[in-house]
Amino acid sequence: MALPVDAILNGDSIEELKKLPDRSVDLVFADPPYNLQLGGDLLRPDNSKVDAVDDHWDQFESFAAYDAFTKAWMAECQRVLKDDGALWVIGSYHNIFRVGSVLQDLGFWILNDIVWRKSNPMPNFKGTRFTNAHETLIWAAKSRGGRRYTFNYDAMKMANDELQMRSDWTLPLCTGEERLKDGNGDKAHPTQKPEALLHRVIMASTKPGDVILDPFFGTGTTGAVARRLGRKFIGIEREESYAKIAEARIAKVVPATVEEMAVTASKKSEPRVPFGQLVEAGLVRPGDILYCSRGQNAARVRADGSLVVGEVSGSIHKVGAMVQSAPACNGWTYWHYKTDKGLAPIDVLRAQVRAGMPA
Repeated sequence: MALPVDAILNGDSIEELKKLPDRSVDLVFADPPYNLQLGGDLLRPDNSKVDAVDDHWDQFESFAAYDAFTKAWMAECQRVLKDDGALWVIGSYHNIFRVGSVLQDLGFWILNDIVWRKSNPMPNFKGTRFTNAHETLIWAAKSRGGRRYTFNYDAMKMANDELQMRSDWTLPLCTGEERLKDGNGDKAHPTQKPEALLHRVIMASTKPGDVILDPFFGTGTTGAVARRLGRKFIGIEREESYAKIAEARIAKVVPATVEEMAVTASKKSEPRVPFGQLVEAGLVRPGDILYCSRGQNAARVRADGSLVVGEVSGSIHKVGAMVQSAPACNGWTYWHYKTDKGLAPIDVLRAQVRAGMPA
């Protein structure tokens, strides 16, 4: 079967998953039924009914039945994932611990659990528990020790004002114009996720052109964000009414341009440039003196790209660590050269060499 990209498959998630080829998708985002086990209507203090999740698709006769369902769909997702693929699954306290247990039993390797802290949660109207103000996402690689999964660390850092992004995300619930409504003005789907949440997941763990599978597609948040960010999607949804809403929603999305999809790249992915290459290019000459940022420590450059301080010689990293009595050192940022405007890190010169390399 050819991979049905940018398509919504209307049918049972497990049966439709079985039709997909092995190792064919890059990422799975799953928002499965939560099995909320609601016992009767939930009322506000004024006795008005809360629009809670009481749909038939969220109801299971027992925990054992829910566990069997979870194992079945998750095993199929593991089969269709590429070896460097990953899975995200979201849930509440009702189901996420059971889901996590099955996930580990199948051999997935958990990378993070993310707490989505809702900035506008629904109150606990009965006053019998704490307000349930978060949901949990589990991010897992297909297997332990497998091929390297995608993580756009530097892009996530840039999105967080150049601070390392943490595993607690504060984002609002889906409200306002983003909340889809049916013909009666009611919520089209009770658990529609905000696009901001999917934007972060997709930006963090995929590349443009990757295929993202959502086996519980609902009203198509995953597909809408994937299309906007230049990714491909496969959605599976058994409720025809949801599938139609999703199809109409995604058709209105305008994809970003190639330039708009570019993200901050990791330095680890850039071509390796040894310090000796700077010497060969004449950007640094044998006999030049390099300094730490404050000018307190100095080292002389040798023709082979090593540095020498007194009786000690070695790489920019080794000598940098030695003069600081430190276990390690990033010589590219520690050592500086003199310019007309003062000292500048030798990493500036490395960037010049990289700029001249073929893409």
